[in-house]
Amino acid sequence: MTAVATAPAPARHSRLSGRLAGTGALLRLALRRDRLMLPVWILALGGTLVSGAGTLAKLYDTAAKRADLAESMNGNSSLRALYGPVFADSLGALNAWRLGGFMAVLAAVMSLMIVVRHTRDEEETGRQELLSSACVGRHAPLASALLTALLANAGVALITTAGLAKSTGTTAGSAALGLAVGATGMAFAGVAAITAQLTESGRLAKGLAGAVLGAAFVLRAAGDTSSHDASSVLDWLSPLGWAENVRPYAGERWWALLLLVAAAGAQSAVAYALAGRRDIGMGLVPPRPGPAEGRMATAYGLAWRLQRGALTGWAAGFAVAGLLFGGMTKGATRLLGDNEQTKEMFRRMGGQSGLTNAYLAAIVGLLGMVAALYAAQSVLRLHGEETGGRAEPVLANAVGRLPWAAGHLVIAFGGSVLLMTVGGLGLAAGYGEDFGRILGAALVQVPAIWVLAGLAVLLYGAFPKAAPATWGVVGVCLALGWIGPALNLPRAALDLSPFGHLPKLPGTPMHWLPVLSLLALAAALVGAGLAALRRRDISG
Repeated sequence: MTAVATAPAPARHSRLSGRLAGTGALLRLALRRDRLMLPVWILALGGTLVSGAGTLAKLYDTAAKRADLAESMNGNSSLRALYGPVFADSLGALNAWRLGGFMAVLAAVMSLMIVVRHTRDEEETGRQELLSSACVGRHAPLASALLTALLANAGVALITTAGLAKSTGTTAGSAALGLAVGATGMAFAGVAAITAQLTESGRLAKGLAGAVLGAAFVLRAAGDTSSHDASSVLDWLSPLGWAENVRPYAGERWWALLLLVAAAGAQSAVAYALAGRRDIGMGLVPPRPGPAEGRMATAYGLAWRLQRGALTGWAAGFAVAGLLFGGMTKGATRLLGDNEQTKEMFRRMGGQSGLTNAYLAAIVGLLGMVAALYAAQSVLRLHGEETGGRAEPVLANAVGRLPWAAGHLVIAFGGSVLLMTVGGLGLAAGYGEDFGRILGAALVQVPAIWVLAGLAVLLYGAFPKAAPATWGVVGVCLALGWIGPALNLPRAALDLSPFGHLPKLPGTPMHWLPVLSLLALAAALVGAGLAALRRRDISG
């Protein structure tokens, strides 16, 4: 009797191994390419969470002060929408309330950028097609991207757990906070893995994943606004709400972490399935065909077509943020109570002209620093067009380099003015008073924004490979302006940012010299950058 044995399981295992062939090599390549970016992200997120506990310990050094803070925060619906509810009044719980939600959002941003960078961006530039011609499996790029994101989030979780366990003396709560932040990052890594299969553009893939993140934040905020002593239904519709309901340092709900892990796993599985149904370089959702005859007769029209979606999204975000922060203004004095250290921190951020004016000036400054992120992104679109090979065909026609660049720069510089106008009007509408003063204070931030945008132009024009370093400069300025006063950094350190030289409006006298000096510096940077762009080669 002859028996014929079949081995479906080994055959299936062989097919799976073939699809993942080369994952290790691609992972090493990704870690090498991100050897500077990943440590910065990990240390920034983990270090902020750890340092936040020390800052709160100085500001609220007694149990009574911490209890009053928790009661005040839970009693203000606007603050609950922004930060979430306070579940306990221990130092660790307050730190998780103050920073946990924001760090979870930033971990999500980090993760979606990593995944899109090593999947869709690689296909868009044509590098993935070259790699796939070697012994690289169909699913290896996606697997290596998700593993890179996993390592980054694990690093954040590890630093957070170790650092906070030492400062708070509570290992369980520290681990819960670190894992909640890291698991949130992985959940949105799964979102980005799916959007990278749907579109043919890395920019659109990031935009779709960012829109999902924004919707998750809105759902969580709406749920926390309606209730602070029990979880709302809306909280359970948002991954950010799941992370919040892990409740570090407040009777940890470890099972809530399983929701984030399950979401990350399910979305990754969907992304793998979608990746097997499309060709390299193509998306499952085909792009909408353009008109038979061109409608964009100028470089400005092309730039507007490419950047109008991003500008619209940023403007909507600034309007919502302005309304939210404006609605919190009148309660600022009552919420701060008698805590002189917190009041002094706001005065360092917003001037010495009364707590309400200092609060408004601090928020206006924050909006300005965030607008600088938009300006940098918009200017660096030039770099993306060049490295993606889309600039050379445009410049091969009757379009000069300067008009081509100027089209994007008009959107970048003009768009930053629009954002500050929308944000200032939203802030004034939420506050309900002083429309003119608040709008003027918002527009005073524009010269500092333009200086950072001008730096991006200079780096792109003269040193294109160093152009992405603009993000680091803007990030340092954001940290100096928002975290520097809380850490009581010296004035010399705060002045390293162009925002440190602006008058603290509203409330303090207007000084035109620093404003005009920053405008002159911005013009010089832009001029030098465009001059360098005219002289160098354009990569194809």
